[in-house]
Amino acid sequence: MRGMVMRRFLVALLAFLATVLSACTSDEGGADGGSLPDAAGLLDDAAKSAADIRSAHFTLAVNGTVPGLDVQSAEGDLTREGGDAGAAQGSVKMMLFGSLFEGEFVIVDDKAYVKGPTGGYQELPAALIANLYDPAAILDPSRGIANVLSNVQAPNTEAAEDLDGVPTYRVKGKASRDVIADLVPGVDSDVDITFWLRQDGDHQPVKASVAVPAEGSPTVDVTLSDVDKPVEITAPQ
Repeated sequence: MRGMVMRRFLVALLAFLATVLSACTSDEGGADGGSLPDAAGLLDDAAKSAADIRSAHFTLAVNGTVPGLDVQSAEGDLTREGGDAGAAQGSVKMMLFGSLFEGEFVIVDDKAYVKGPTGGYQELPAALIANLYDPAAILDPSRGIANVLSNVQAPNTEAAEDLDGVPTYRVKGKASRDVIADLVPGVDSDVDITFWLRQDGDHQPVKASVAVPAEGSPTVDVTLSDVDKPVEITAPQ
């Protein structure tokens, strides 16, 4: 009798847990509780909207160690004005000439400037900075996020979720080495990539996370905000 009661109790408990888990994962459906939108359509809209972005605030975070990528973190503003490759300014933490560098950078008119904790800005060849990490590539339609969005393979819409208060759809897929190389230098193989795309409007990208197949399973996260907010970047005096 005690065994039968226990079995009934376990069955009831499992049924209760199943109900709770179902409620907790309800965001896996669409915004109205229905099915999620098609991933290919979302990515197509997002690619078109990303190609039209003229300026944005960005954050870049490298979680773990990515072989061949010297930057560890960066934050700043981007614009497609200010030279053939656009312009960027902000702060960065990276390996530079074999030493850890933490300071500010400006890339404008195809020239690059860096400023450490002391002293003023020093001009460096822009090609050198671009080989380490070129933040201006993020908004370049032919090299950056728009290009990656257009070339995601086997995409799947995983969930509807808020990202820092912004309702988004989370879409996961794969990107080839050639497609991702400008966004994440040093990657020498295909990668898994996850995008968070706005639910409203033209599904602008809010965040991209690249899972790099390397020891420790590092990721590179790029987040965009303040899209098309006026940005003026000039060479330091």
